[in-house]
Amino acid sequence: MSADSPLSVAVTGAGGRMGREVIAAAADREGVTVAVAVNRSPVDPVAGVAVEDADRLDDLLASERPDVLIDFTGPDSAVAYAEACAGAGVPLVTGTTGFADGQIEGLRAASDAVPVLKASNFARGVAALRRAVREAAAALPGYDVELTETHHNAKRDAPSGTAGSILDDVEEVREDLDERVHGREGDAPRSAGEIGVHARRAGDVTGEHEVLLAGNRETLELTHRAGDRGVFAEGALDAAAWLAGRDAGWYGFADVLDAGAAADGAANE
Repeated sequence: MSADSPLSVAVTGAGGRMGREVIAAAADREGVTVAVAVNRSPVDPVAGVAVEDADRLDDLLASERPDVLIDFTGPDSAVAYAEACAGAGVPLVTGTTGFADGQIEGLRAASDAVPVLKASNFARGVAALRRAVREAAAALPGYDVELTETHHNAKRDAPSGTAGSILDDVEEVREDLDERVHGREGDAPRSAGEIGVHARRAGDVTGEHEVLLAGNRETLELTHRAGDRGVFAEGALDAAAWLAGRDAGWYGFADVLDAGAAADGAANE
Protein backbone atom coordinates (compact mmCIF):
# COMPACT_ATOMS: atom_id res chain seq x y z
CA MET A 1 0.00 0.00 0.00
CA SER A 2 1.46 3.33 -1.03
CA ALA A 3 0.85 6.54 0.88
CA ASP A 4 -1.49 7.75 -1.87
CA SER A 5 -3.50 4.55 -2.40
CA PRO A 6 -6.61 3.64 -0.39
CA LEU A 7 -6.43 1.00 2.33
CA SER A 8 -7.80 -2.21 0.87
CA VAL A 9 -9.41 -4.52 3.43
CA ALA A 10 -10.91 -7.98 3.51
CA VAL A 11 -13.71 -8.70 5.98
CA THR A 12 -14.68 -12.14 7.28
CA GLY A 13 -18.01 -12.90 8.90
CA ALA A 14 -19.48 -10.21 6.67
CA GLY A 15 -23.04 -11.26 7.48
CA GLY A 16 -22.54 -11.07 11.24
CA ARG A 17 -23.10 -8.18 13.63
CA MET A 18 -19.53 -6.92 13.58
CA GLY A 19 -18.76 -7.81 9.98
CA ARG A 20 -21.63 -5.60 8.86
CA GLU A 21 -20.44 -2.79 11.13
CA VAL A 22 -16.91 -2.95 9.73
CA ILE A 23 -18.12 -2.84 6.12
CA ALA A 24 -20.47 0.07 6.90
CA ALA A 25 -17.70 1.97 8.71
CA ALA A 26 -15.32 1.38 5.79
CA ALA A 27 -17.92 2.72 3.36
CA ASP A 28 -18.12 5.92 5.41
CA ARG A 29 -14.37 6.37 5.77
CA GLU A 30 -12.39 8.19 3.10
CA GLY A 31 -9.39 6.24 1.83
CA VAL A 32 -10.72 2.75 2.66
CA THR A 33 -12.15 0.16 0.27
CA VAL A 34 -13.51 -3.31 0.95
CA ALA A 35 -11.86 -5.57 -1.60
CA VAL A 36 -13.07 -8.89 -0.16
CA ALA A 37 -16.06 -9.80 2.02
CA VAL A 38 -16.82 -13.41 2.90
CA ASN A 39 -19.32 -15.31 5.03
CA ARG A 40 -19.87 -19.00 5.75
CA SER A 41 -23.55 -18.83 4.74
CA PRO A 42 -25.09 -16.91 1.83
CA VAL A 43 -26.04 -13.29 2.55
CA ASP A 44 -27.12 -10.34 0.44
CA PRO A 45 -24.64 -7.53 -0.29
CA VAL A 46 -23.70 -5.43 2.74
CA ALA A 47 -23.46 -1.66 2.20
CA GLY A 48 -23.18 -2.34 -1.52
CA VAL A 49 -20.37 -4.91 -1.12
CA ALA A 50 -20.92 -8.39 -2.55
CA VAL A 51 -20.34 -11.16 -0.03
CA GLU A 52 -18.58 -14.31 -1.24
CA ASP A 53 -18.46 -17.85 0.16
CA ALA A 54 -15.82 -18.09 2.90
CA ASP A 55 -14.54 -21.29 1.30
CA ARG A 56 -13.18 -19.08 -1.51
CA LEU A 57 -11.08 -16.92 0.82
CA ASP A 58 -7.72 -18.36 -0.25
CA ASP A 59 -8.43 -17.61 -3.91
CA LEU A 60 -9.83 -14.16 -3.14
CA LEU A 61 -6.79 -13.17 -1.07
CA ALA A 62 -4.54 -14.28 -3.92
CA SER A 63 -6.48 -12.43 -6.63
CA GLU A 64 -7.49 -9.24 -4.78
CA ARG A 65 -4.38 -8.89 -2.58
CA PRO A 66 -5.95 -6.76 0.19
CA ASP A 67 -3.68 -4.79 2.52
CA VAL A 68 -5.18 -6.35 5.65
CA LEU A 69 -7.96 -8.70 6.75
CA ILE A 70 -10.35 -7.81 9.60
CA ASP A 71 -11.96 -10.69 11.47
CA PHE A 72 -14.79 -10.80 14.02
CA THR A 73 -16.03 -14.37 13.81
CA GLY A 74 -15.42 -17.36 16.13
CA PRO A 75 -12.27 -19.03 17.47
CA ASP A 76 -12.18 -21.93 14.98
CA SER A 77 -12.88 -19.68 12.02
CA ALA A 78 -10.40 -17.05 13.14
CA VAL A 79 -7.58 -19.60 13.35
CA ALA A 80 -8.42 -20.89 9.86
CA TYR A 81 -8.48 -17.34 8.51
CA ALA A 82 -5.16 -16.61 10.20
CA GLU A 83 -3.64 -19.58 8.38
CA ALA A 84 -5.04 -18.26 5.10
CA CYS A 85 -3.54 -14.84 5.80
CA ALA A 86 -0.16 -16.37 6.59
CA GLY A 87 -0.23 -18.25 3.31
CA ALA A 88 -1.23 -15.19 1.30
CA GLY A 89 1.03 -12.70 3.09
CA VAL A 90 -1.93 -10.61 4.32
CA PRO A 91 -1.81 -8.91 7.75
CA LEU A 92 -4.59 -9.87 10.15
CA VAL A 93 -6.61 -7.81 12.64
CA THR A 94 -8.90 -9.93 14.81
CA GLY A 95 -11.35 -8.95 17.50
CA THR A 96 -12.60 -12.50 17.95
CA THR A 97 -12.70 -13.70 21.57
CA GLY A 98 -13.23 -16.99 23.39
CA PHE A 99 -10.03 -18.68 22.20
CA ALA A 100 -8.65 -21.76 23.95
CA ASP A 101 -4.91 -21.79 24.63
CA GLY A 102 -4.23 -24.04 21.65
CA GLN A 103 -6.13 -21.72 19.34
CA ILE A 104 -4.13 -18.73 20.52
CA GLU A 105 -1.02 -20.67 19.55
CA GLY A 106 -2.51 -21.05 16.07
CA LEU A 107 -2.79 -17.28 15.80
CA ARG A 108 0.73 -16.81 17.11
CA ALA A 109 2.02 -19.26 14.51
CA ALA A 110 0.54 -17.04 11.79
CA SER A 111 2.36 -14.05 13.28
CA ASP A 112 5.65 -15.68 12.31
CA ALA A 113 4.71 -15.01 8.68
CA VAL A 114 2.55 -11.86 8.81
CA PRO A 115 1.70 -9.11 11.31
CA VAL A 116 -1.20 -10.21 13.54
CA LEU A 117 -3.02 -7.75 15.80
CA LYS A 118 -5.36 -9.34 18.33
CA ALA A 119 -7.52 -7.31 20.70
CA SER A 120 -10.42 -8.24 22.94
CA ASN A 121 -11.86 -4.75 22.44
CA PHE A 122 -11.23 -1.95 19.93
CA ALA A 123 -12.82 0.89 21.91
CA ARG A 124 -10.32 3.56 22.90
CA GLY A 125 -12.25 4.05 26.13
CA VAL A 126 -11.71 0.43 27.09
CA ALA A 127 -7.98 0.85 26.58
CA ALA A 128 -8.12 3.82 28.95
CA LEU A 129 -10.24 1.80 31.40
CA ARG A 130 -7.68 -1.00 31.47
CA ARG A 131 -4.86 1.43 32.23
CA ALA A 132 -6.93 3.05 34.97
CA VAL A 133 -7.79 -0.32 36.49
CA ARG A 134 -4.15 -1.38 36.59
CA GLU A 135 -3.18 1.88 38.29
CA ALA A 136 -6.06 1.72 40.79
CA ALA A 137 -5.54 -1.94 41.68
CA ALA A 138 -1.84 -1.34 42.29
CA ALA A 139 -2.54 1.77 44.36
CA LEU A 140 -5.13 0.04 46.57
CA PRO A 141 -3.45 -3.09 47.98
CA GLY A 142 -5.77 -5.27 49.99
CA TYR A 143 -8.95 -3.85 48.48
CA ASP A 144 -11.53 -6.36 47.25
CA VAL A 145 -12.06 -6.43 43.48
CA GLU A 146 -15.28 -7.37 41.66
CA LEU A 147 -15.88 -7.23 37.91
CA THR A 148 -19.32 -7.18 36.27
CA GLU A 149 -19.88 -7.25 32.53
CA THR A 150 -23.13 -7.03 30.57
CA HIS A 151 -23.73 -7.89 26.92
CA HIS A 152 -26.58 -8.69 24.54
CA ASN A 153 -28.40 -11.99 24.92
CA ALA A 154 -26.74 -13.60 21.87
CA LYS A 155 -23.13 -13.24 23.04
CA ARG A 156 -21.54 -16.68 23.30
CA ASP A 157 -18.47 -16.38 25.51
CA ALA A 158 -18.79 -15.58 29.20
CA PRO A 159 -17.14 -13.75 30.73
CA SER A 160 -16.35 -11.53 27.77
CA GLY A 161 -12.91 -11.34 26.24
CA THR A 162 -12.60 -7.78 27.48
CA ALA A 163 -13.45 -8.90 31.01
CA GLY A 164 -10.77 -11.56 30.75
CA SER A 165 -8.21 -8.95 29.71
CA ILE A 166 -9.16 -6.72 32.64
CA LEU A 167 -8.85 -9.65 35.04
CA ASP A 168 -5.39 -10.38 33.64
CA ASP A 169 -4.49 -6.74 34.28
CA VAL A 170 -5.62 -6.92 37.90
CA GLU A 171 -3.78 -10.16 38.57
CA GLU A 172 -0.62 -8.73 37.02
CA VAL A 173 -0.44 -5.91 39.59
CA ARG A 174 -2.07 -7.71 42.53
CA GLU A 175 -0.27 -11.00 43.15
CA ASP A 176 -2.53 -11.65 46.16
CA LEU A 177 -5.53 -12.04 43.84
CA ASP A 178 -5.30 -15.35 42.02
CA GLU A 179 -8.76 -16.97 42.16
CA ARG A 180 -11.61 -15.99 39.85
CA VAL A 181 -14.99 -16.79 41.41
CA HIS A 182 -17.83 -16.68 38.91
CA GLY A 183 -21.04 -15.65 40.63
CA ARG A 184 -22.10 -16.72 44.11
CA GLU A 185 -24.80 -18.96 45.52
CA GLY A 186 -25.70 -20.20 48.96
CA ASP A 187 -23.24 -19.79 51.85
CA ALA A 188 -20.50 -17.95 49.95
CA PRO A 189 -18.54 -15.38 51.97
CA ARG A 190 -15.65 -13.80 50.18
CA SER A 191 -12.31 -15.57 50.58
CA ALA A 192 -8.78 -14.18 50.44
CA GLY A 193 -7.28 -14.07 46.96
CA GLU A 194 -10.65 -13.91 45.23
CA ILE A 195 -11.79 -11.73 42.33
CA GLY A 196 -15.55 -11.86 41.86
CA VAL A 197 -16.67 -12.14 38.23
CA HIS A 198 -20.25 -11.64 37.08
CA ALA A 199 -21.51 -11.98 33.49
CA ARG A 200 -24.97 -10.72 32.54
CA ARG A 201 -26.73 -11.33 29.21
CA ALA A 202 -29.80 -9.27 28.38
CA GLY A 203 -31.54 -7.57 25.49
CA ASP A 204 -29.37 -5.75 22.96
CA VAL A 205 -26.75 -4.28 25.33
CA THR A 206 -23.66 -3.54 23.26
CA GLY A 207 -21.21 -3.88 26.12
CA GLU A 208 -20.66 -2.66 29.67
CA HIS A 209 -17.73 -3.37 32.00
CA GLU A 210 -17.57 -2.24 35.63
CA VAL A 211 -14.73 -2.80 38.07
CA LEU A 212 -15.47 -2.26 41.77
CA LEU A 213 -12.67 -1.85 44.30
CA ALA A 214 -13.72 -1.73 47.96
CA GLY A 215 -11.88 -1.48 51.28
CA ASN A 216 -10.94 0.89 54.09
CA ARG A 217 -14.57 2.15 54.30
CA GLU A 218 -14.58 3.40 50.68
CA THR A 219 -15.40 2.19 47.20
CA LEU A 220 -14.10 3.06 43.75
CA GLU A 221 -16.03 2.14 40.58
CA LEU A 222 -14.57 2.32 37.08
CA THR A 223 -17.04 1.79 34.24
CA HIS A 224 -17.11 1.77 30.45
CA ARG A 225 -20.26 1.59 28.33
CA ALA A 226 -20.28 1.25 24.55
CA GLY A 227 -23.15 3.06 22.87
CA ASP A 228 -23.13 0.94 19.70
CA ARG A 229 -20.88 -1.47 17.81
CA GLY A 230 -19.67 1.25 15.48
CA VAL A 231 -17.02 2.22 18.03
CA PHE A 232 -15.46 -1.24 17.71
CA ALA A 233 -15.58 -1.14 13.91
CA GLU A 234 -13.90 2.27 13.83
CA GLY A 235 -11.17 1.02 16.15
CA ALA A 236 -10.62 -2.07 14.02
CA LEU A 237 -10.18 0.13 10.93
CA ASP A 238 -7.70 2.29 12.85
CA ALA A 239 -5.80 -0.88 13.74
CA ALA A 240 -5.92 -2.11 10.15
CA ALA A 241 -4.50 1.16 8.78
CA TRP A 242 -1.70 1.03 11.36
CA LEU A 243 -0.89 -2.66 10.81
CA ALA A 244 -0.74 -2.66 7.00
CA GLY A 245 2.85 -2.88 5.81
CA ARG A 246 4.37 -3.67 9.22
CA ASP A 247 6.80 -6.48 9.91
CA ALA A 248 5.51 -9.91 10.86
CA GLY A 249 4.88 -10.19 14.58
CA TRP A 250 2.33 -10.10 17.39
CA TYR A 251 0.64 -6.77 18.14
CA GLY A 252 -2.12 -5.35 20.33
CA PHE A 253 -4.47 -2.37 20.15
CA ALA A 254 -2.32 -0.59 22.75
CA ASP A 255 0.45 -0.47 20.13
CA VAL A 256 -1.88 1.52 17.85
CA LEU A 257 -2.89 3.92 20.60
CA ASP A 258 0.67 4.40 21.85
CA ALA A 259 1.86 5.17 18.33
CA GLY A 260 -0.90 7.74 17.94
CA ALA A 261 -0.06 9.37 21.25
CA ALA A 262 3.61 9.54 20.31
CA ALA A 263 2.77 11.15 16.97
CA ASP A 264 0.53 13.73 18.65
CA GLY A 265 3.26 14.50 21.14
CA ALA A 266 5.84 15.03 18.42
CA ALA A 267 3.45 17.28 16.48
CA ASN A 268 2.93 19.46 19.54
CA GLU A 269 6.62 19.93 20.32
